[in-house]
Amino acid sequence: MSEIETTTEQEAPVVITDKKIEGYIQTIGRRKNATAVVRMSDAKKTTFTINGKEGLSNYFSVEELIKVVQEPFTKGGIERNFEFSIMLSGGGISAQAGAVRHGIARALVELDPAMRTILKRLGHLKRDPRRKERKKPGLRKARKRAAWSKR
Repeated sequence: MSEIETTTEQEAPVVITDKKIEGYIQTIGRRKNATAVVRMSDAKKTTFTINGKEGLSNYFSVEELIKVVQEPFTKGGIERNFEFSIMLSGGGISAQAGAVRHGIARALVELDPAMRTILKRLGHLKRDPRRKERKKPGLRKARKRAAWSKR
């Protein structure tokens, strides 16, 4: 029983260092064909501006995608406020949410390198490379062949 208690104590929320950000930290997050340019700066309250729209719910209408974007804070245990200015392009809405999460995680690591192990263990620093497969010559789509006919 004592071993279980010690492992839960080690996973306590981590408070990011109080280093001041001079200006902003800019990183790029990617997932599939989506690209997110994330600018992070200090603020009194955490705010998001995505492609000129204020707030996460104004851009990401699905609650699940909002949770994906906020994962570095909730699972990483970060208790500090930042202002995020994000420019998104390409991909679908789900890939864009993953790209924002990747960019935020990279910005947090740039601010505090101690966060790297936590975010890497959660899988937020790995880019999702999956893309649509290209069409091959002689095929109708990437893998679809013409139907065989006897005559």
